[in-house]
Amino acid sequence: MKVRKAIITAAGWGTRFLPATKSQPKEMLPLVNKPLIQYSVEEAIGSGIEQIILVTAMGKHAIEDYFDRSFELEYVLGQKGEELLLQDIRRLSKMVDICYIRQKEQLGLGHAVLMARNIIADEPFAVLLPDDVIDSPIPALKQMMDIWMQQSTSVIAVERVCAEHTRRYGIIDAEEVSPRIYRILGLVEKPEPEEAPSDLGIVGRYILTPQIFDSLSATAPGRIREIQLTDAMQHLLKVQPMTAFQFDGVRYDTGNPAGWLEANVGIALKDPDIGPGLRKYLSQLLR
Repeated sequence: MKVRKAIITAAGWGTRFLPATKSQPKEMLPLVNKPLIQYSVEEAIGSGIEQIILVTAMGKHAIEDYFDRSFELEYVLGQKGEELLLQDIRRLSKMVDICYIRQKEQLGLGHAVLMARNIIADEPFAVLLPDDVIDSPIPALKQMMDIWMQQSTSVIAVERVCAEHTRRYGIIDAEEVSPRIYRILGLVEKPEPEEAPSDLGIVGRYILTPQIFDSLSATAPGRIREIQLTDAMQHLLKVQPMTAFQFDGVRYDTGNPAGWLEANVGIALKDPDIGPGLRKYLSQLLR
């Protein structure tokens, strides 16, 4: 069955970017020349997704406005003869069918996914976390969809992480079945390095079967009152197999200022208009 729908979560407070995120969503921070959220939306579209469910929260109206029509701005650009800019602005509102759900309490990623249950219904679906920007020749989600079409099992994106960083990730216990593809044996949420079953950390791309919703409903909140998606996947693993996939690409963790800066530099250096000048500036700066 084709994966047609994707959930993009955008309900967090963005506390690591305060005070910048006090009055604007973290997902609207610029990454080179686009807001962070647009990279996930474009990856979903480039992977064949037909409908996006954006899970937002109080104070996130800027995201909805960004993907909506702006008649006043379009009029001004038309009057000025800015045809290329006008086309870009109009393209934003026509990119894909987007619907919005508000998460009234920030009760974890699992809870955010569970809120989209009625829209997803009984279809397989994707989940993208916009903090994880993945630069790859083939969209990371598209790579995962190819695995899904072969196996029809949930597919979880992973990458190798340093031992001291295991406490930041869900970590899988896995058996490699072919290059970059693993059969998941177990999952542990943010283990200490000495307790981690491997160095394969879960990152923000998932393709899940609709049975995950029953697992989420059966998952008790953790110590900080949050429902963890990793815990629900461990529950689902008892009744159906799951696959992990080590995608081809470079992931930037833009959920913190240092990672966001790295992403800006890394992506800007590849831009034909920005890259040459930036490379020259950095070489001078680092002498």
